[in-house]
Amino acid sequence: MVVGQKASSHIIRPFETMQEFHSCVELQEQTWGLGFSERVPTAILKVSQILGGVAAGAYSEDGDLEGFVFGMTGMRDGQLVHWSDMLAVIEHARDTGLGTQLKAYQREQVLARGVEKMLWTFDPLQSRNAYLNFVKLGIVVQEYVENMYGETDSPLHRGVGTDRFVALWELTSLRASRRLAGSKPPAQPSEHATQVLSEAGRYSLPEPGIPDLQSEEKEVLVAIPSDIGQVMNLDIGLAGRWREATRETLVHYMSKGYEVHGIFWGERTSDYLLVQPGMP
Repeated sequence: MVVGQKASSHIIRPFETMQEFHSCVELQEQTWGLGFSERVPTAILKVSQILGGVAAGAYSEDGDLEGFVFGMTGMRDGQLVHWSDMLAVIEHARDTGLGTQLKAYQREQVLARGVEKMLWTFDPLQSRNAYLNFVKLGIVVQEYVENMYGETDSPLHRGVGTDRFVALWELTSLRASRRLAGSKPPAQPSEHATQVLSEAGRYSLPEPGIPDLQSEEKEVLVAIPSDIGQVMNLDIGLAGRWREATRETLVHYMSKGYEVHGIFWGERTSDYLLVQPGMP
């Protein structure tokens, strides 16, 4: 039996009753839209626990489900890995650190199963997720997948497709341990980093410039809007142009072996840091 973990004012523990599994499905629809066709059903949530996966919720002191994490364990390229498929936090509990606590819980559970590598996907245009993944957890990214999930019916994906980074979380690495302990990376890029995609002009919404695909510097910076949701709400065509520009730039440099090691937060745009192989 897995004992629940106390996380600030929340208890994180595996789902146990059918009502708890149903509540997880309801939270998925609250997050990704009512009737979201990619939601994970109760049966798969339950079976995942039997086969070394994680399906757990974060419960408030009143017993309300306010977040969950779900992932499966299996083989990839001959190695045992855990694929973290979903994580969601109810709106009023966001930006409280609960997402980080759910990932830390998931890490402990899969390490106990003998798994030292975790993978998941996230949208490169979503700066909030990127900040959590790089700054709070210490991931790196080596893979960019175009339109990974095809067209979905989630309002979160409208007009921009489902391009994804594949997060690589080496669970026992020094980078991951430091980030979980609260050590943060530098807040600003080094003077040697070269901007290869930036915003063009100073309009009411940030607009992408022309990608520079000629740089051979060891560190390059790729801009994204800090609030892609606002861009999507006000100008879906502009959001689509950001997807095209970032896809072109990121795919180009990652095809040359660059890895994404971090993100630098800004008010209008934020910058991904890409580095050549062999750099820390």
